[in-house]
Amino acid sequence: MIKKLGSQNLIDNSYCAINRFFWPPIKAIDICSIQPPPVIIAEGAIIPIINRYFYIVTENIDLTNGVTLPTHLFSDDNGNPVTEFTLFNPNGYVNLYINAVMQEGGTYQVTPNSLTLNPFNATIFAGTPIIIESLGFQQR
Repeated sequence: MIKKLGSQNLIDNSYCAINRFFWPPIKAIDICSIQPPPVIIAEGAIIPIINRYFYIVTENIDLTNGVTLPTHLFSDDNGNPVTEFTLFNPNGYVNLYINAVMQEGGTYQVTPNSLTLNPFNATIFAGTPIIIESLGFQQR
């Protein structure tokens, strides 16, 4: 109920006291007592296989005419020299990162022997990391 007092409106405290909303008490539960749903393991599990190849550019690369980088410039996750990129066709894909930025799929091609970067009006500067990530999926 609202009462008029001059030009101001005041709320009658008795109205608020009667029409209050009370939140129900919150009960804490022990999450350890809740049983998780059962894990369902499919008969044929899919196992991901990931290979990464690293190259730190040693001198500027002009991409005006494109460029092909041979596998021997790259090393694997353990720092070992690479003689061939492992590709998973058709059950996989390849990502290319230049300076930690994923590149669009149409800007490069990876074969077992090389990485080819399409012509582009740009330069990859010395010290820039190039990472090839090859992912494949195998069914067990």
